[in-house]
Amino acid sequence: MKTAFRTLGVAAGLAAGALALSSCAGSAVGQAQDDADGGAEEVDEVVIGSLHPLSGANAVDGQQMSDAAQMAVDAINEAGGIESLGGAQLVLEVADTRGEAETGQSEATRLIQEGAAALVGSFQSATSANIASVAERNGVPFVMDVSALDSILEQGYAYSFRIQPSGSMMGAQSAAYLSEMGEAGGSPVEKVGYLYEQGNFGASAYEAFAARAAELGIEVDPAISYDPASSDLSTQVQQVAAAGADVLAVSGYYNDSLAIARAVSSIAPDIDAVFGVANGGYDQAQFVTDAPAGGEGYLNANYHWDVTNPEAQDLASGFEEEFGEPIRTSAVLTYDAVMLIAQAIEEAGSADPADIRDAIAESGYEPLVVNDGPVSFDETGQNANASVVVMQVQDGSVLQVFPDDLAEAGVVYPAPVG
Repeated sequence: MKTAFRTLGVAAGLAAGALALSSCAGSAVGQAQDDADGGAEEVDEVVIGSLHPLSGANAVDGQQMSDAAQMAVDAINEAGGIESLGGAQLVLEVADTRGEAETGQSEATRLIQEGAAALVGSFQSATSANIASVAERNGVPFVMDVSALDSILEQGYAYSFRIQPSGSMMGAQSAAYLSEMGEAGGSPVEKVGYLYEQGNFGASAYEAFAARAAELGIEVDPAISYDPASSDLSTQVQQVAAAGADVLAVSGYYNDSLAIARAVSSIAPDIDAVFGVANGGYDQAQFVTDAPAGGEGYLNANYHWDVTNPEAQDLASGFEEEFGEPIRTSAVLTYDAVMLIAQAIEEAGSADPADIRDAIAESGYEPLVVNDGPVSFDETGQNANASVVVMQVQDGSVLQVFPDDLAEAGVVYPAPVG
């Protein structure tokens, strides 16, 4: 099957890791093998529950995420399954959250009742917040692929984990990167106008950006929240232009960010840069088609799959071969989440959710998304090494440009978009 194209190496690595662990006194895998040798019941399969929006406004991302989860499961199974459990096969049970928090909660409950040993999901933060609550009550680990809201992991949960950076992490890192790019480009950033969608996502990204910017001597003014359902955001762009900002920063979703881009082309084409902060549009291939002047020069600091990583490149090419479309970062995060869970099951040598949870907490999984080293979960369940990378539209392509050690092309800054 095509799904084994690159992850046989990963799966083989998991198996090798299990063998290494089995030689260590007192390891979970070694104990599980001892129990098996003693005649304990062999595990045939381990169920992972996948919760994503397969219908509704975010179905394109949700379907890709579900497909990527299945690819990861297939790769592990084709490489021999979970060796520390005698070759147990992973089984993916898929649920459609429809992008609704209540549906996500009920579907998570159903999957757990039907035997899921771990959960992965879910794209929307509100949905993930409800799933996290269900997972905690039932003692089943939940690994979030895409869900940035800080407050999900501020509840003292023991069973929820997040691979991607939180909203506040993205805001703070984005401010630092913008400052560095300005200095390197000979045009230090002094004043930023900030437009952000009025929900929790936009507010958390803005607040963290503004706090870090202040530490760096950058003024953020004006800062304007807006309704992401708005089709015309010209007034807000005009306010930024009138204030004399060097840079327009935008935290929003695809359609509203596109509306801002259209306004910028006529109102503020000579601004030094338009800089997305965890923006849902400015690093999408579709933006190049939809935006004025092809979106040339637009920047976006966001979590992203590492296009300089050969294994991530293989995943991307294999996904496009199988499904006929480029892989989105959301799908790579799901792939990483399932692989991390599989590694934890292997290292735990157990299908018990509590044992899997403990192994996840100690995970050193090497992700295919940009990260400052292996995954390292802090006491809240946040991956402390989660990071953003700056993407830029250059000559019709969305390229990884900053920091330098992750760049496939040099950043262009200043980058007026007119």
